[in-house]
Amino acid sequence: MFGKNLKYYRLKNNMTKKALSEAIGVTPMAITNYENDERQPNMDTIKKLAEALNIRVTDFLENSGSDLKFTHGKFRKGAKLGAMNQEYIKESVEEYFGRFFQVLSFLGGKKLLEPIPSLKTIPWTEDPEQAAQKLRDYLELPSSGPVNKLVELLENRGILVFFIDLDTQYFSGMNGTVNGIPYVVINSSMSPARKRSTIIHEVAHFAFDWPDNLSEDEEEEIATAISGAFLFPREDAFRELGYKRISISKTMTMTCKEYGISMFMLVKRARICGIINESIEKRFYIAASKAGWRKNEPNWDIEEVEPQLFNQLVYRAVTEEEISIQKGAELLKTSYDSVAKECFCSEEPWNT
Repeated sequence: MFGKNLKYYRLKNNMTKKALSEAIGVTPMAITNYENDERQPNMDTIKKLAEALNIRVTDFLENSGSDLKFTHGKFRKGAKLGAMNQEYIKESVEEYFGRFFQVLSFLGGKKLLEPIPSLKTIPWTEDPEQAAQKLRDYLELPSSGPVNKLVELLENRGILVFFIDLDTQYFSGMNGTVNGIPYVVINSSMSPARKRSTIIHEVAHFAFDWPDNLSEDEEEEIATAISGAFLFPREDAFRELGYKRISISKTMTMTCKEYGISMFMLVKRARICGIINESIEKRFYIAASKAGWRKNEPNWDIEEVEPQLFNQLVYRAVTEEEISIQKGAELLKTSYDSVAKECFCSEEPWNT
C-alpha cells in the first residue's frame, strides 16, 4: 500500500524518481525499492517524502486499490502521450477506485452496482449506423432522440466513470475494468460535447465484439463514427436539419445544445447522412479553423457532465452511520464541513 501510494503522489507531482531522490537525499534505486515495497523507509525518510510531495504522512496509508484487479485498455493517441503521463493516469484510476470500492464495501459491496453489463457482447457490424442502434439497445435507450444526463445514465447501468484533470491534448479517454466492472476515464479539461462523444467512443470499445483483423486505427475510426451516430442518429439528423441544406447556419447551434454535440460532429453527421455536400462541409471546416474552433469551439450552453455516484455513495454511508463524517471527507478528499453540509443541513425540511 505504501509503495503504490508513493508512486501515485510522485506521478501526481510530475516528479521523476531521480528528482524525488535528490529532494530527500537518497538514490533513485531507493525510490524504486520503496515503490515496489521491497524496502520500507524509516519514519524520518517518510516525513521527507511527504514534505517533498506536499502531502500528509497519513496519505501514504490510504487504501490505494492494491487489492483490486484492474485491466486497463489502450490510450487514445497513446503514441503521443508520454510514458509518465500514462503511468499517472493508470495510478490515478486505481487510487480513485480504491476509495470508491472502500465506501462500496460499507454499503453491501458489488451488488449495489448490479446488473453489471456484459463485455464484448454486441455482435459486430460494419455499419456505424446499425452499430449505434445496437449500442442504444445495449444501454436500454430509445432508437432516437437526445441522450441527456449521459454519465448518470451509465452509472445507473453499472458502468463506472472517472474524470481526471490532465493538461494535455494527447489524452481524451480510456476504458478498462475493475473487478470485472467496466469503467471509463475521461479528461475533464475537455469541452462538455467532447466529453460526451469520448465517453460513447470508449463504451463502444468494450461493448462490441470487435473482429481481430481490424487495426487499432481502424477500430478508433469506427468507434468515433459509432459515437456520432449514437449521439445524433440519422433519423434525428433529418428531422432537425431537413433532407437537403445549401449552407451551415447559426440556428444549427440550437441542435448542438439539444443533442449535446459539437458543431464539428453535427456537420460531419450532416455530410454522412447526405444532408450537405462535401464542398459545404469543407468550407465549414476552413472557416471554423480560422475562428479557432478546433482548439476552442464555443460551448453552445451544452450541459456539463460529471460523475455523481461516488459522492452519493459516500453521503449515504455517512447518513446511515456506516462511516463518520471525517471518513467521508477523507474518501472524497474534501473538507469535513462540506460533507456535513451535504448530509446534515439543518435548514432542509427533512432534517427538522
